[in-house]
Amino acid sequence: MIHRHCSFCDAQESESNPLIAGNGVYICKNCVVSAYKIMFGDEKDLAKESNAELVDAVHQLMTPKELDAFLGEYIIGQERARKLLSVAVYNHYKRIFKMHNITDDDTEIAKSNVLLIGPTGSGKTLMAQTIARVLNVPLAIADATSLTEAGYVGEDVENILTKLIQAADGDVERAQKGIIFLDEVDKVSRMSENRSITRDVSGEGVQQALLKIIEGSSVNIPPKGGRKHPNQEFTAIDTTNILFICGGAFDGLEDLLKRKQGENVLGFGHEKKTKDEKKPTFDMVEPDDLVHYGLIPELVGRLPIIASLDEISEDDMVRILTEPKNSLVKQYKKLFAIDEVELNFEEDSLRAIAQKAIKRKTGARGLRAILEESMIDIMYELPEYSGYEVLITKEVIEDGEKPVYIKKTSKKTA
Repeated sequence: MIHRHCSFCDAQESESNPLIAGNGVYICKNCVVSAYKIMFGDEKDLAKESNAELVDAVHQLMTPKELDAFLGEYIIGQERARKLLSVAVYNHYKRIFKMHNITDDDTEIAKSNVLLIGPTGSGKTLMAQTIARVLNVPLAIADATSLTEAGYVGEDVENILTKLIQAADGDVERAQKGIIFLDEVDKVSRMSENRSITRDVSGEGVQQALLKIIEGSSVNIPPKGGRKHPNQEFTAIDTTNILFICGGAFDGLEDLLKRKQGENVLGFGHEKKTKDEKKPTFDMVEPDDLVHYGLIPELVGRLPIIASLDEISEDDMVRILTEPKNSLVKQYKKLFAIDEVELNFEEDSLRAIAQKAIKRKTGARGLRAILEESMIDIMYELPEYSGYEVLITKEVIEDGEKPVYIKKTSKKTA
């Protein structure tokens, strides 16, 4: 009698452990059951594996110093804001992992959302994009200016969550651990501190609608966005573990800070502030100042971390042009290299670009526009200068003169 054996565990065939025959191979009942558990497992095993993955994720999560260093590769300056955002993000995702029974106590850590205050072009949106990239989590960027209170013309506040689900490719579980960057949040401020007798549907109404979403609650949203209507299918999403980063330029807030310092005084017996005294900066902003500006106290309370970004100096502008991984100078050099043209900038030309951006008050966002204006004619003729070096001088930026063309090799012919 021939005794057949399992090709995997070498167990002999028996009544309690029968074999399944294949093309010259055999597998026993025990191995089939083991393989099924390995592939699918039961609910308890899956829960243990899921918890183990979360524990591993805590240890693999980048430290605040590592997050700050990564931000520094793309964002020049803004050291204080980078540090605050790095700590906030680290604590937020550590909090998510802790809530999955890593410790068995009743302590619940509250969510700490972030408010970025700074002039236009100072890097608010770039910070949120960079953080989302390093964490590999879905990011939704929304503009608060298009939002209105439910039932009025404009976008509903809940459409922000629809954008996040779309960024997560429809995976609700992944979206619930994502980041929402709400830009231009200062544009939904109410006109005065006193409550208006008329309905403010695009200002205070939007702030009130944001309260429950930012704090954390279960929200039913239309899967494709748009208005809600009866007999419609909804997708439930829990916002408890979604990190909200709000940003705004808060134009006019400096005037409030000046009045707070007593710079604008009337009457006799008051000392006038001298020009040499330190001007108010966004570093001095406190929650009360935001309430005076027009944000409702409930919303300010849900944004406990306030990170201020400074106006970018000329030296930082030059560094922004050259140092980051995706700097504009590196981008244009690569663009020129496709046509076999070497592009170089003189130091004075970079400073001229920075000075123009500061004069226009557009921040780092305006650097590309200045470069495009100065180099459109050069790029128009670029294919004809294959094998040349193009040197951008100060006169090219300021006076629109032609750059210096240096022939390196014999020009290729078609």
